[in-house]
Amino acid sequence: MTHKRRMAGQRVLSPLLLGDTTLRDGEQMPGAMLDPADKLAVARALAAAGVDLIEAGFPAVSRTEAAAVGLVAQAAGDFLGPGGVGDSGGPVIAALCRALHRDIDAAREALADAPPRRRAANIFLSASPLHRRYKLKKSKADILVMAARAVEYARKSFDYVNFSAEDASRTEPGYLVRLYEAAISAGATSIGFPDTLGVLTPDEVKERLEFLRAHVRGLSGVLLGVHFHDDLGLATANTLAAIQAGADMAHCTVGGIGERAGNAALEETATVLTLRPDLYGRSIHLDAAKLAPLCRLVADLTGIPTPPNKAVCGENAFATGAGVHQDGLLKHPDTYLPYPPQTVGAGPARIVLSKHSGRAALRLRLEQLGVVLDEARLTAVSEALKNASKAEWGDEAGLLERVAGELVGGRKRLLG
Repeated sequence: MTHKRRMAGQRVLSPLLLGDTTLRDGEQMPGAMLDPADKLAVARALAAAGVDLIEAGFPAVSRTEAAAVGLVAQAAGDFLGPGGVGDSGGPVIAALCRALHRDIDAAREALADAPPRRRAANIFLSASPLHRRYKLKKSKADILVMAARAVEYARKSFDYVNFSAEDASRTEPGYLVRLYEAAISAGATSIGFPDTLGVLTPDEVKERLEFLRAHVRGLSGVLLGVHFHDDLGLATANTLAAIQAGADMAHCTVGGIGERAGNAALEETATVLTLRPDLYGRSIHLDAAKLAPLCRLVADLTGIPTPPNKAVCGENAFATGAGVHQDGLLKHPDTYLPYPPQTVGAGPARIVLSKHSGRAALRLRLEQLGVVLDEARLTAVSEALKNASKAEWGDEAGLLERVAGELVGGRKRLLG
């Protein structure tokens, strides 16, 4: 596993690693469901895109889940990717487990067919006061012992063991330091900081990670991963703040799907890192041109529709219905496109006729239909469209045919 290094007292930043948890946390979204074949299809697409780690599932949940993780593990040797956490290239396949021997055993069995250097155990254990008191009914000392024992046990079977303190963002900072130190001393190769309830802001994220880097002994020798939820709409922003604060791995999901309000979106995080190396100074192995097709695949297989205004992959991400914007796009695409759609593998920008459209967009649409109007008639058609009702706009093609056809003369069919 690639670790960060220090030279002459300075922290040397390695490429940022992207871990995807669509197959586990993403599938926890109400209404999302993937059968084993679906999981394998998504895993192949993630590997081809260049993610560094794929969390394939939670084997202890059920036999079906264990079988699905096993199917991904069996194919792991065939996955090709331009990087990866493991030394052999391509993504590492991880399985989630509680800090229980039986969960770790289930993860080991499910991942048995994956190459040894391409499998990992992702152990999570509640850490916050609320979770300790009401969920686990355990003391701080009990949790420290549980963490160390689980990591030690997992290291007997796994080269890579991540330890995540569940609800870390609501855990006492001093105790979190002790917990992470216990896990590192027991052999954890990476440490996870999850904002389980999505309560942090970007400034707080930077403060928390800087505190951990300053106080956790041994942290410089392991990977520091982050996992943010989107309950306040800040998951991607928090992920980027964590990267600026020196995080080594970011956990995301395709489309931002996941429990409650979802997770940091892989496509958003990767696109920002691709477009703004000046801000983050971190390279990634992921090929951004694979993002839009990857999002479509996940939406199709999970049955979770992508909001039309979703950044990067929404139907309207590169579409405009405003006349001023449309006129600018027709003159030069950079006037109203933040980046070329092909950067993320999306189709060309779309100019959508609407009541806000101007004559430039209308002229283009009519020319596509083989109709050329003089300026006076073009203006008349434009005015008629701007004053059409919502019901009429429900059939844009029919509305355009009727209005333009009448003005051209008679009921000439424009769309035939």
